[in-house]
Amino acid sequence: MKGALAEYGGVAITLYLIIFAAVLVGFAVAISLGVETESTAGSAGTLAAAWLATKLTQPLRIIATLALTPLVARGLQWFRRKPEPAPPGPGSPPP
Repeated sequence: MKGALAEYGGVAITLYLIIFAAVLVGFAVAISLGVETESTAGSAGTLAAAWLATKLTQPLRIIATLALTPLVARGLQWFRRKPEPAPPGPGSPPP
């Protein structure tokens, strides 16, 4: 992870946090669909269970981050690339 962070910086951190948030929200939704909570304590319990499940998936999330970071970085470079100016056509003034 340190190597990816050194090479890709913010892209690696952002991707890891996006994956973390998606997994946490996914677990929270899945748990809440199976559990009826009628109080604030119940909601807190759902979030705690979702956080614990997310924590257990940390090695998988790190592997996914390491695998996806180079692809995302290349995609961002391609997206940010400026288009080359079109060559002058016939009848256009010389530069």
